[in-house]
Amino acid sequence: MRIEDKLSERTQHMQASAIREILKVVAQPGMISLAGGIPAPESFPIDIIRELSNEVLDEFGAAALQYDKTEGFDPLREALINYLPQRNLVNVNDKTLTIFSGSQSILDIVAKVLITKGDKIAIEAPSYLGAISAFNAYQPEYISVATDDEGIMPDALEETLKQHTIKLIYLVPTFQNPTGRTLPLARRKRIAELIQHYDVLLLEDDPYSALRYRGEAVSSIQQFAPEHVIYSSTFSKILAPGLRIGFGIAPEALTHWLVIAKQGTDLHTQSFGQAIAALYLSGGYLTEHLPRIIELYRPRRDAMLKALETYMPQGFRWTEPEGGMFLWVMGPDGLDAENLYHQCVQNSVAFVPGRYFYFEQGVGIETLRLNFTMVSADMITQAVQTIASAAEAMMLSNQ
Repeated sequence: MRIEDKLSERTQHMQASAIREILKVVAQPGMISLAGGIPAPESFPIDIIRELSNEVLDEFGAAALQYDKTEGFDPLREALINYLPQRNLVNVNDKTLTIFSGSQSILDIVAKVLITKGDKIAIEAPSYLGAISAFNAYQPEYISVATDDEGIMPDALEETLKQHTIKLIYLVPTFQNPTGRTLPLARRKRIAELIQHYDVLLLEDDPYSALRYRGEAVSSIQQFAPEHVIYSSTFSKILAPGLRIGFGIAPEALTHWLVIAKQGTDLHTQSFGQAIAALYLSGGYLTEHLPRIIELYRPRRDAMLKALETYMPQGFRWTEPEGGMFLWVMGPDGLDAENLYHQCVQNSVAFVPGRYFYFEQGVGIETLRLNFTMVSADMITQAVQTIASAAEAMMLSNQ
C-alpha cells in the first residue's frame, strides 16, 4: 500500500519541526546544547512531586485515576481561579478557564475552532515555531507584523488591521520565544485598544512570565481586553513539562467551542497530573519552589550575557532579557547563521539558526537563538567562546 496516496490534503501543510530535528543531532554525547527550549532537569521538584503523588491518592483516591470532565479537574480549576488574579488576569472563572494537555494543545485547538483555510493570522516576526507548526495544518495565511527591540510595533499592527481582515493575532509578549523580548506596558495597552476597535481576537501565549530574574512584572494584555484575548499558559516551566498541564482563559462563548473541540481531541487532560498541579498550587509549593528555579537560571543568563560581551566579534548585538529562557543574537549582514551552526556542531556546540522562526523564506539568515537554561554557567561560557571563534573565522574568510 502507498500510504502517500491515502493522506489528507492537510498533511501537505504539515512538516517536522526543524528544531526537533536539530535536537536529534545535538543529543550526541559531549555536545553543549544551547538549542532546546527545555527546562533544566535539576529545576524539577522531584521530592515535592514524590510527596504530592501520595497526597493525591490520599485526598482524591480513584478520582485522580478516573476519566474526568473536559474542562478540567475541579480542584486544579479552583486553585487556578484563586491564583491567576495574581498574574493580573481578569474574568477568571469556571466558564472561562479550561485545562489543556500542555499549552501546545491550546494552539492546535484554538486554530481548529477559529481558522478556515485562507484565514489570516497576524504574527510577530520572528515568532514561536511551535505555534506556526500548530497553525499550519489549518492552512492560514500569515501576515507578518514589524517588530523592533521592544517587540511588536502597535502602529505596524494597526496598519495590518486596516489592510487585512485578520482572524487571529498571535503574540508571546513576555520573554518572547525566540528573542527574549518583553512588550512594554504602553504597547500592551495600545494593542488592547486596537483589538477592541477592530474586533479581533488575540492569542496571548505566556509560558515564561513566572521566570523573571530582574525588573517588575508587566500586566497581561488580557487584563485590558478580556473579551478579545485568549490567554494561554502552562505548568511546564514551573513544575515539570512531562506532566503536560496547560491552561487557557477565553471569552465564555469561545470557551464553549474550545471544550467541544477538546472533547474530540483527547476527552480530557490526564487526571493524575492535574491533581498533582492542584496540590502544588494550593499547598504553596509553587511559592516555595519558584525562587529555586529562578536562582538556578539567573546566573546562567548572566554568564551568557557576560560571555557574549567578552568574546563576540564586532558587528554582533543581542537582546538582554529580564527573564525567560532565551536570548537572540543578530549578526552582521552577510553572516549565514546556519553555516555557523554546522561549524559549531563540529566543535560540539549547538544552537538554533534564527531563520527557522520566520515563515518567510530568506529572512533572519544572520540571526541565532541561544538557550541558557539547560547547561551550567561554565559550559555556557565555553559554548559562546566556540561560537565567537567560528563566527570570527567565517567573517575573515568572507572579507
